[in-house]
Amino acid sequence: MTYPDRGTAGRALGGVLVRLRTADPLLLGLPRGGVPVAAAMRRIIGGDLDVLLVRKLGVPWQPELAVGAIGEDGVRVLNPDVMRLTGVTPEQIAEVELLERRELERRRRVLRATPPIPLKDRTVVIVDDGMATGATVAVACEVARLHEPRHLLVAVPVSSWEALQRIRLLADEVVCPLVPRQLGGVGGVYDDFHQLTDDEVVALLHPPEA
Repeated sequence: MTYPDRGTAGRALGGVLVRLRTADPLLLGLPRGGVPVAAAMRRIIGGDLDVLLVRKLGVPWQPELAVGAIGEDGVRVLNPDVMRLTGVTPEQIAEVELLERRELERRRRVLRATPPIPLKDRTVVIVDDGMATGATVAVACEVARLHEPRHLLVAVPVSSWEALQRIRLLADEVVCPLVPRQLGGVGGVYDDFHQLTDDEVVALLHPPEA
């Protein structure tokens, strides 16, 4: 099974979660790839759309492999299994984190035209285009919990089995239609998995008719 693009994946998730229409959900897309998924979901289930800013901490010599992730409010999550298997040192992680904190701040300036929508007492849905290690979504859950949502749900179109088990411990509910026996990479289940630009993300978050 593959998805033509992120919008199609979002519509599939929206179809699974139509029950949320009455809950006035707050959909939080993880930039950049989670935003088009969340925007497509919103057209089906309604609610509000915003971003939750997080950054993956990649292994220096293998950037796509997450050793952890950082988010707003100073939250950081590390994956001890990846640290042990790769031999990455705390000093190397600190160097990566410094660069990613700068990018996190840049994205905050570019993507946040208005203050964040409050999460307190809302049904909050964290949305990404997929989970390989789950590190990015894990830190997103940690950030969201600080703001006391009523119900915290994670919705992704595809996930590894390991990431799914990890996130089930952090969220109240996880919805994922596709869990391959082996997930080589999230991009492998999409026909179109292009790197979104900031302008594309801003257009989804703040369409002209809004």
